[in-house]
Amino acid sequence: MAAVLDSVRAFFAPSTFVIDLENASDVVARENLLDRAMGPGRKRKSSEAIRRGRIPAEGLALVARDRNGHVIGTVRLWNVEAGVDRDTQPVAALLLGPLAVDPAYAGKGIGAALMRAAVMEAKKRGHGAILLVGDAPYYERFGFFAEKARHLVMPGPFERSRFLGLELKEGWLAEAAGLIVASGRKLSGPSISIAA
Repeated sequence: MAAVLDSVRAFFAPSTFVIDLENASDVVARENLLDRAMGPGRKRKSSEAIRRGRIPAEGLALVARDRNGHVIGTVRLWNVEAGVDRDTQPVAALLLGPLAVDPAYAGKGIGAALMRAAVMEAKKRGHGAILLVGDAPYYERFGFFAEKARHLVMPGPFERSRFLGLELKEGWLAEAAGLIVASGRKLSGPSISIAA
């Protein structure tokens, strides 16, 4: 992970912010940041239903810290099954979200740095694809397109044009079709402190 974070830091002034692995002491700060950035309706989203009661994918819960070490940005990726392939075998993938930056730090490249770090680390760890629900004009610059998720559906309501995919391995999602379901590790304790 250090090599990936060092690569991302090279794009940005390290005195402004750094990208780091999330740790247990970041939970309250992350939850407060998500409440400020995304509002009270954030826990009613279809993506949240998939994440609820689960632990993020190994090594793929990242935060941005200001020069005093405070959490000013967050992104997490979650293990999911992206439907099944032609042989009805589950297609392993990641679901990204939420990505959020403290509104006081908006426009400083923090969200882009978190995205680049998350994508690079997922690729380094051998994952085949990342899915997300978000604004296509923002996420297309990172390689996410609706066409990659065209045969997949989210549980509950979602906007088709905002459901995007990125293949980390060429052709990974080519035959994937069906419902996105959680496949990651389950929480062993209360979900209130970690779910986001």
